[in-house]
This record gives sequence, structure tokens and C-alpha cells, in this order.
Amino acid sequence: MRHDAVNQVSRIFLIILLVSLAGIGLIMAQALGFGLPDANGVWPQGVVGKAWDRQVALISGHAGNDSGAVCEDADGNVLVTEAEINAHVANLAAERLRRAGADVTILDEYDDRLEGLRAAVLVSLHADSCIDASGFKAAVHTYSAIPTINERLLGCIERSYSAATGLPHHPNTVTHNMTEYHAFKRIDPLTPAAIIELGFLGGDQALLVNQPELAAKGVADGILCFFEGEKEPTP
Repeated sequence: MRHDAVNQVSRIFLIILLVSLAGIGLIMAQALGFGLPDANGVWPQGVVGKAWDRQVALISGHAGNDSGAVCEDADGNVLVTEAEINAHVANLAAERLRRAGADVTILDEYDDRLEGLRAAVLVSLHADSCIDASGFKAAVHTYSAIPTINERLLGCIERSYSAATGLPHHPNTVTHNMTEYHAFKRIDPLTPAAIIELGFLGGDQALLVNQPELAAKGVADGILCFFEGEKEPTP
């Protein structure tokens, strides 16, 4: 009787141990980016060594200020606003970057914390107007104190965003409001920074509304590309 009881207790402990090991294995696999893709085919983000504990700032365009562009149907009903698209993509991009190991802060458009902000990178997320056009664009400060670094950031964003979303590059519509973006003048001049228009709320509305994970992946991948391309400090 006692021998049977001991065997039963041993089996219970063995089951608990196996379940615990499986749980630990699952957590480690998720941290490394292993897992099933979501409905849009986006694979989970794993830890990226060079992103670990890096300070990332994302501006959710128009947040705390106004709605940005507003798209309406023929009856005047609001279909989507730029601010809600920006906020959704900013939150999803922040999730991916945090899983990579970065420390991410999401800021409002005219956030007081922008004044003198020092971070590893800042990216402001916006969306273009409701016209029937398609494409994204990005820009950095025309008068940047770190032009080479910012151009590398811009290149990473453009390549990564195009690859993730399939949207065409639309550089001919980059405006003065982008290259002279207000936040560029407020942050620490040594903070790498860029602004991206995620797509047109008209022609790209289906992607931005129904597949924001793709836009978020493009933004996050651009930032991770920037981190991974940094040169190692010399001893």
C-alpha cells in the first residue's frame, strides 16, 4: 500500500516537472521569436541583442492635439481618422520592440518630454491624406547635426517598411513639414530621428485599418535594422 502511494506521488511530481519544463521551453521559444505567425503572416518578434535596453521614442502622430486627417463616406460618416491609425500602429510597433528588448516610450504629438529628449532613436508615425493614392514616405531633418547617422536610419526605415507592407515608396510628396518637423528641433540634436507617413488613408486604408501589424512590423524592423547596423565601439 505504502509502495503504491509513493509511486503515485512520484508520478504526480514527474507530471508537474514535465509540465513546468514545457512551460519554460515555450517561454524561451517565444522570447527567441519562435511561434506561429498571426492571421497576416507576421511572425512573433524575438529578442535582438543590439536592441536590448535601448531607449526608443515613438510619436503617435496628432495624439493629444487633434484627429489629423479624417476620411468620411458619401454621407459624411467618419470612416477613419489619422490619429487612431497612428496610435494603433505605434502601440503594435512598441510591443514588437519591447519583445526585442528595447525600452519604448510612446509620446503625444507635442509632448513636453520631447524637449531635449535623448534617446537611441525617435520615430514619428503619421499617415497621409484620404486621396486615392498609395505609398509611404519618410524623412529626416534637413539641418541635422548627425546627417550620416540619420541617413542610415532613413535607409533602414524605407527598406524595412517597403518589405513588410509591400507599399511603394512615394518620395516625391515629402513635404517641408516632414523635413522641418517640429520635433526635430526640440529633441537633443544627437538623437537620431525620422518621421514616416505610413500610407495614404485613401488608397491604403484597407492595409492600415485591417492589417496594422504589417505597418508596425515595418516600423519596428526599420529601427532594429538601425540598431544592428551600428558599429561596435572601439576599445
